[in-house]
Amino acid sequence: MNTLIRNSHLLGVKLKNIRKSNRLTLEDLSLRCSQIDPKSAPSVSYISMIENGKRLPSEDVLTLIANVFQKDESWFLDENLEITVQSDDEEPVKNIPLEPGFLYSKDLLQDAIPELLEQTGITGKQFAQLLIRSYQEKNQNQFPDIEKIADQESEQILPIKVSDIRRLYKKHGLKIKWFNQNKINTNYPHGKNKMLLRSFFDSKNKVYINEALKDDAKRLKYDMATHLGHKILHGGDGLRSPITSGTSSFTSKSSSSIVQSHDVLLAWHDFESSFFAGALLCPRKAYRNYLIKNEHHISAKNDLNLSPALLMRRVTAVSQYPYWHYFEAYQPGFLTAVYRGNGIQLPWGNLNMVNDPCPNWAVFRLLNEDYVKNPESQISLLKTDQSVHLYACHSIRISDSAGNLKLYSLGLDLIPAFKDQGFDHKELLEMIEESCTKANGESLLESDAITAIQQISHILKIGWIRNALDSPARIICPRSSGCKREVPCKSIRNPYRLDEISSLKENILLLEKAKLI
Repeated sequence: MNTLIRNSHLLGVKLKNIRKSNRLTLEDLSLRCSQIDPKSAPSVSYISMIENGKRLPSEDVLTLIANVFQKDESWFLDENLEITVQSDDEEPVKNIPLEPGFLYSKDLLQDAIPELLEQTGITGKQFAQLLIRSYQEKNQNQFPDIEKIADQESEQILPIKVSDIRRLYKKHGLKIKWFNQNKINTNYPHGKNKMLLRSFFDSKNKVYINEALKDDAKRLKYDMATHLGHKILHGGDGLRSPITSGTSSFTSKSSSSIVQSHDVLLAWHDFESSFFAGALLCPRKAYRNYLIKNEHHISAKNDLNLSPALLMRRVTAVSQYPYWHYFEAYQPGFLTAVYRGNGIQLPWGNLNMVNDPCPNWAVFRLLNEDYVKNPESQISLLKTDQSVHLYACHSIRISDSAGNLKLYSLGLDLIPAFKDQGFDHKELLEMIEESCTKANGESLLESDAITAIQQISHILKIGWIRNALDSPARIICPRSSGCKREVPCKSIRNPYRLDEISSLKENILLLEKAKLI
């Protein structure tokens, strides 16, 4: 028994994975054990505790379990590293299991995380943002409680007008203060960046908005709706970041690597307020009907008078098809927003900079090419050492309110749709991969692949998937250093960016106190 204790750190996760891989429920496993030895057979709750690391099986119980799965008892011990992680939908999960559990205890993580962040250059706020994004992706961007509150406020009107939001401001006691702040040019090692402070919330009921948004209703509505969300959801406590174009407080280098409760709360308020704005401006049912009617076509000049960034992000929350991703990027490849509901790999190395990304990703290619058909769609074959995936994306390149070129890209995983329609997705992948490989990474698709993708486009009512077939499909890789093309592509590099938002905000508040604005 002592040997079992010292070598059972991975026993629980191994049992859970082998049970799931054999499609057995906890009840099934308990019954199987009872058929072998009714007296020693573990109950359902006991097996659950074993899997969760709360109990260690006796030698008799381990013998029973090993018998069920026709494994030697030693297979469940630490020396055997034959382990895969199984998800609830029977697909392998790429993440490592957090075992042995005692090394992932709250106390140890609380001590280890700050040191990890310090060594990697990640700030506490960035880490909080990463946690929230993971939570958002795990929930498939579904937050019905916020949706319900937004629907009650907007009465599910689509499109909503600036005057409608002003009435809601009056209802909730919010006052707008206009300020005049010009764009700031900031020099970086690899180029220049323009930054504009658009708006910010000053507790408890003042919203400061840049006069530049008076002639930009799309962005004005988003900013107003976001601050309204902060007032309704958080009582206007002021714990949310300013809204900017051209840079983001997410990239601030002034923050500490220590994860403080203030960082987490600020990041969470930012997320909830932003999600509320999307739900207010694009009510779920009305916007879903709009997307179906327009085959999910999104352009900068749309009849909803909303920004393409908001419309694209909102698709990931209202679509009945859950396998979406969304990226925002500045030149030459600085990603400022990420959502990966389909599990697509990140095309860069860490949170601070793009490290040798593959330039054939649409989000980077269209951002840096001289000529771009706007909007543009692309079929991408993502190749890694272990797997091949097929995605379609729709990208729009426009200038932000500070005058920086920015790209918004919405994409989805095509493989689940192939499976749903009974296509042989492996055969289709092989066909597309062979065509692209022969043409050194880019090729128009063959008729069978075109037919399958056209059918998916029709069923999902996403017209830009069909439009993507007019251009060559491209092989993309997570990193250009691991390029899968015969002639490797050349990467791009990302500039280092600073953050002057806090000082701008303080100057505006000082001017307000001096009655100069």
